[in-house]
Amino acid sequence: MKVALFVPCYVDLVNPEVGVSVVRVLRRLGVEVVYPEGQTCCGQPAFNSGFFDEARAVGRHFMDVFEGEEEWDYVVSPSGSCTTMVAHYYPFIYENLPDERDRAEALAPRVREFSDFLVNVLGVKDLGARHEGRAVFHTGCHQRRELGVLEEPLELLRNVEGLDLTGWKNEELCCGFGGTFSVKMPDVSVAMADEKIKALDESGADTLVSCDSSCLMHLKGRLRRTGRETRVLHLAEVLDENGG
Repeated sequence: MKVALFVPCYVDLVNPEVGVSVVRVLRRLGVEVVYPEGQTCCGQPAFNSGFFDEARAVGRHFMDVFEGEEEWDYVVSPSGSCTTMVAHYYPFIYENLPDERDRAEALAPRVREFSDFLVNVLGVKDLGARHEGRAVFHTGCHQRRELGVLEEPLELLRNVEGLDLTGWKNEELCCGFGGTFSVKMPDVSVAMADEKIKALDESGADTLVSCDSSCLMHLKGRLRRTGRETRVLHLAEVLDENGG
């Protein structure tokens, strides 16, 4: 198995250690990982802001970089949000451009979110990881509503030795980030984050885990501003612990 690693902007610029953990986990499973250096953004910020022409331009570059069907089997990304952009919205933004729509539709099934790839492609649920603590898991909106990847990260976390995975109130609620939403409506965004943090406090968890660094950045920022020291980790970082 050979995969191309697609590193989202927030991982690249804010949490590069997440990309490192993804590579280490995949290599331990015998997967060959390559990093196409020409990659940039997937175009989601432009798309979410209504700049479809700009999003299409970024998407064309993405497809040029990642199509490589003869070079790798899948494109793996540690982000439900960015995976959704490529796998679900590329065919939409090129709907009236047949050649590019065909390219987008051919690429879409090969672009997989990290936990989805581990469980549903590799068939792996236990990576021999160990992490001490009590954790809750936050499912990002795109991963929940577009990809439907809900159980896969939970299955992986349940097999982490020493980790007490607990439920929390209104887990399905958005964290309030929403990309440019948090910039356009900061007061609402902060209120939504505070609602999640209240539920986190009530759960008694000392660790917050998610598959999206953007959600984690938003919640971690609010946690620190309100004086909380809750550990905030991407799923890949937890699975990478004590992995040998």
